[in-house]
Amino acid sequence: MPLKYHIDHARRLVVARGSGVLTGADIFDYQREVWSRPDVVGYDELVDMTGVTEIATAIPAGDNFRALAALSAAMDPAETPSKFAIVAGEELAFGLGRMYQTYRELDPKSTKEVRVFRTLTEAMAYLNVEALEGMK
Repeated sequence: MPLKYHIDHARRLVVARGSGVLTGADIFDYQREVWSRPDVVGYDELVDMTGVTEIATAIPAGDNFRALAALSAAMDPAETPSKFAIVAGEELAFGLGRMYQTYRELDPKSTKEVRVFRTLTEAMAYLNVEALEGMK
């Protein structure tokens, strides 16, 4: 799976790292697998896209990210707001991250505040976490 994740229960944080070719199916699978778990309800999220070499999609990106944002927002717990930081240094990934951020902000069910950053340091500061094991 091009999106590997680790759950840091002590910090109430899910950390995912993309690598290689990432597809829309990979992202949807990650969303469903991780965020359907009852033990991560209300956790913050960090997705590092800097290891992704290509983002492949079978449908237009706007449609894909609109559907992903709707699915994600529907899985958000109404009573527990949280934060989601996306690290995307490459232009396409950064733009797609911002598109996703916009769709999440427009969805009335969304309780997760999404921000896109160029560096891991900025994202970690936003989430108020210090150095993570295995993360540079």
